[in-house]
Amino acid sequence: MANKVFDSTIGALNTSLNLRLMNQNVISSNIANADTPGYKAQAMEFEGALRDALNVGDQLHVQGTNPGHIAPRETDPVSPEIYDDPNGVESLDGNTVDRSKEMANMAENQLLYDASAELLKRKLGMLKYSVTEGGGNH
Repeated sequence: MANKVFDSTIGALNTSLNLRLMNQNVISSNIANADTPGYKAQAMEFEGALRDALNVGDQLHVQGTNPGHIAPRETDPVSPEIYDDPNGVESLDGNTVDRSKEMANMAENQLLYDASAELLKRKLGMLKYSVTEGGGNH
C-alpha cells in the first residue's frame, strides 16, 4: 500500500515539465535565429519522448532497502529527438523560421507547461493533505 503513495502521475508530470522546458528552448532558439541566413528551424518530438521516458506499458522495478519504506518512482532520462522542421519554407537567405508560427508554438507550449505545473502542485497538495490532515484518527 505504501508504494502506491507516489504513483506514476507525479513522475509523468515531472517528465512533462522537463520536456516542455526543452521544447521552449528549441522554440526560443528558432525565434532568436529568425534573421540568421541559412538557419534551419528545429522541432522536438514531444509525445514520443514522453512515452519513452515513462516506459508506457512497462512497470518499473524499484528496489527499496526496507519493505516498509516508500520506494520512489523514477522515469528514464529524457532524450527527445530534435530535428530540422520539415514544414519550414525557405526564404531567399535560406532561413526556414516562421516567426509567427514559432510565437504561437511558444504560447501553446507555455500554456501546457503551466497546466502541468498546476496539476503537479495539486497532486502534491493532495498528498500533503493526506499525510498531515487527512490521515485519519490520531
